[in-house]
Amino acid sequence: MKQNEQKKENERSFSIITKIRLHSRVMQIKTRMKILMKEKINDKYANLLQATLTLVNNRGFHDTPMSKIAKLAGVSPATIYLYFENKQDLINKLYLEVKASFCSYAFQGYTIELTVKKGFEVIWYNIADYKLNKIDEAMFLSQCDNTPMIDEVSIQKGLKHLQPLLDLWERGKKEGIIKSISPYLLYAYTVYPLSFLLAMHVKGIMTIGEKDRQEAFHAAWDSIKV
Repeated sequence: MKQNEQKKENERSFSIITKIRLHSRVMQIKTRMKILMKEKINDKYANLLQATLTLVNNRGFHDTPMSKIAKLAGVSPATIYLYFENKQDLINKLYLEVKASFCSYAFQGYTIELTVKKGFEVIWYNIADYKLNKIDEAMFLSQCDNTPMIDEVSIQKGLKHLQPLLDLWERGKKEGIIKSISPYLLYAYTVYPLSFLLAMHVKGIMTIGEKDRQEAFHAAWDSIKV
């Protein structure tokens, strides 16, 4: 009698343990499936951004229809609208992604403890490195500077990523080191010329060496210092 009861108790315990293990395994599978689905979604999102960047660089904004973006990304045209409202939204989001990457690169090694000139030198050389080493992204940003495709909201969001540089220039003005002119002019004198040098480099007209970079930096600094 007692043996039978003990046997039944053991069977119940085994059944409970089995159910717990099975439930745990099911939850693990579900979690893994969610991770895989998220990774798949992220892959499609990234592929769409990369396809847009490639096509815009090769064909321009207006000759980059959604159908070509979808084809290059390996998705159906309808899939694009699961991630973006329209082409404008896609371009704006790509712009902000690339701008954030650009600014993250630009401010490597920069701290507010540096002098104005040294801080500007660190940032300027980082920007030069970015434009020469990440040519596709740099070319896309250059196109964005010359198109009405990027809406004002996105432009302002993009400018926020540049705040450390804007703050540095403002400090330089207060210390009487940098000319008291618009930050747009400061950018035009110092950073924008790098886009022209990049274009010459890509076309093979000019190979930018270390001496060229040093001369370009001194020209940039001399153009804004008091």
